[in-house]
Amino acid sequence: MQRNSGFTMIELLVTLAIIGLLVSLAAPRYFGNIDRTREDVLREDLYVMRNALDHFYADRNVYPATLDELVKEKYLRSLPVDPFTQSSNSWLPVAPTDASLGGVADVQSGAPGKGRDGTALRSW
Repeated sequence: MQRNSGFTMIELLVTLAIIGLLVSLAAPRYFGNIDRTREDVLREDLYVMRNALDHFYADRNVYPATLDELVKEKYLRSLPVDPFTQSSNSWLPVAPTDASLGGVADVQSGAPGKGRDGTALRSW
């Protein structure tokens, strides 16, 4: 009597159904965590750049003319990459209310869209 070894069609279908169920449970959490991580990185990048702007102002009593000046003067090693736009050129500099104080008093993200809390990413 010859016996074929292998899996039956029923065994394969049950295995695929179990794998599909596990993937459908894990995928939403995975993509939700990616969005949460991007928001956390954006908040941290904004904090670091604003801190560098504050230090620059404290040292010189004037804000830098551009964000690149923070790098040139060694207040930052490099401009961070915006996690939503994947570019370090998308930051939006905000001028101080008094133009004699320099060019960049604050910075915002140039990313479109809203965060998980419903606020625009540009308003952070």
